[in-house]
Amino acid sequence: MNPLISVLVLALFLLFGNRVQAVAIPVEVVKKAGRYQLLRGGEPYEVRGAGMASPDLGVFASHGGNSIRTWSTGNASRLLDEARKHGITVALCIRIKSERHGFDYDNTAAVAAQLESARRQVLKYKDHPALLAWIIGNEPNLNFKNPKVFNAINDISKMIHQLDKNHPTTTALAGFDAGLADLIHSRSPDLDFISIQLYGGMVYLSDYIRDAGYGGPLLITEWGSIGHWEVAKTSWGAPIEQNSTEKAEHYLECYNTAIASNRNQIMGSYVFLWGQKQERTPTWYSMFLPGGSETESIDVMHYIWKGTWPDNRSPSIKNMRLNYKAAGKKIELKAGRQYKARVKASDPDGDELTYQWEVRCESEATSEGGDYERVPRAIDGLIEQSDDDAGSIVIQAPADAGAYRLFVYVHDGQ
Repeated sequence: MNPLISVLVLALFLLFGNRVQAVAIPVEVVKKAGRYQLLRGGEPYEVRGAGMASPDLGVFASHGGNSIRTWSTGNASRLLDEARKHGITVALCIRIKSERHGFDYDNTAAVAAQLESARRQVLKYKDHPALLAWIIGNEPNLNFKNPKVFNAINDISKMIHQLDKNHPTTTALAGFDAGLADLIHSRSPDLDFISIQLYGGMVYLSDYIRDAGYGGPLLITEWGSIGHWEVAKTSWGAPIEQNSTEKAEHYLECYNTAIASNRNQIMGSYVFLWGQKQERTPTWYSMFLPGGSETESIDVMHYIWKGTWPDNRSPSIKNMRLNYKAAGKKIELKAGRQYKARVKASDPDGDELTYQWEVRCESEATSEGGDYERVPRAIDGLIEQSDDDAGSIVIQAPADAGAYRLFVYVHDGQ
């Protein structure tokens, strides 16, 4: 073959290949018959989403999920490609810097550099078919003082709209009130919609929206377990965690009360957290256990997204007692002595249950906003299985005085 023809054929192939791999699917926010909704490729698109910390998007899709959100563009290429394989979209977050980490929004050079960094990210990912929307900053209002952060968000939004005509922009706010609504209106008017993140307060979302006087479109970009800052504490200041059954009940209540009841404004939601992470405890916000086992919160989301319960459901916890006391009853033990602990659990499918217990030191973390925390140390050799009850143990109190947590994981073999 003539070398010139070979080069031409190769050039055409590369051009065609690039077009196939990088064709954006247009997404827009519209209002029809008094209801805001996303249109993707011209078709209505309701977000059935999750904040993702699990690599298995196939499992997510099998439960009925159709969209995931990120907190940065780190590893975005791989994530977008994997999402596309499973018919899942991605709301991609452009991380912006926060005052609580020392960033100064009066520093015009630093703000300009941040804008340029955002520009590079947009140019890199804007044409990917799995991209749904741009989230500009996660909880930029958390402990902020300088309202210019919202001017910076607006500048990034305008830049995105100049470069990318196919995807809407938003920012993910920690909570919502009239003051935040005014800041968005006055300083970030270029955003296409507002995103809100709430935990225990999700059940009051309709009140917050009404009191703020906001009638525009919304996404819920984080919701889930009651926050560790919202619960009762022990006499020594440790937040008292709900068990997995109580959390699942809270998920369902939040969805029915706050999300399903306001379809005119809320275009979908991202539940938190589809995966596992340490945040005060390894289990507080995690919908999966460290080994990958699913909790009852997954069952609830399956029901919400698909309208039916999964074929096999997770075990339920009724209560747990240590020295015959519940967590909030000031459980103080003598170092080195033995005590009894018991959990009452059942399985909806009648599966045989097994129990895994562990003791960990209490977390000393004071971080906020999902910042990194070290997993508290586990202490071995303190637990003996009781002979008279599969759900009971005998525990020896640690030798060193201090605060500890006792965990139990109940498995159904499924």
